[in-house]
Amino acid sequence: MSKRNKIIYWIATVWLSLGMVSTAIVQLIPVEEEAEKMKALGYPSYFLTILGVWKLLGVVAVLVPKFPVLKEWAYAGFFFAMTGAAISHIAMSDPMGEIFPSLLLLLLTIVSWYFRPAARKTLTLSHN
Repeated sequence: MSKRNKIIYWIATVWLSLGMVSTAIVQLIPVEEEAEKMKALGYPSYFLTILGVWKLLGVVAVLVPKFPVLKEWAYAGFFFAMTGAAISHIAMSDPMGEIFPSLLLLLLTIVSWYFRPAARKTLTLSHN
């Protein structure tokens, strides 16, 4: 892995992790504003707890060494959660300020996944 790709990977992964942890904390702390947002999107408030726990577990999976299959699941979970959030906000005609955070985390998920080192992948292709 080139130095450039390693830098891109770690910048994207650190920012992704910070974003997921910060939103997970907000989702896990009983904040009435967050519950109202979920209700406006058509989701039950207990969904906040589920998402918050999954995000924290996903960050751990992405950051710890080894366990490449678990990492793939974590990246997939981030991808589904962030596309779901973006689509939910778009469907409700929310302003871009509500849509942008999920799109940013989605972009960071894709960049982190794409540039991850070979040791963090489930399958390495070799060219003989």
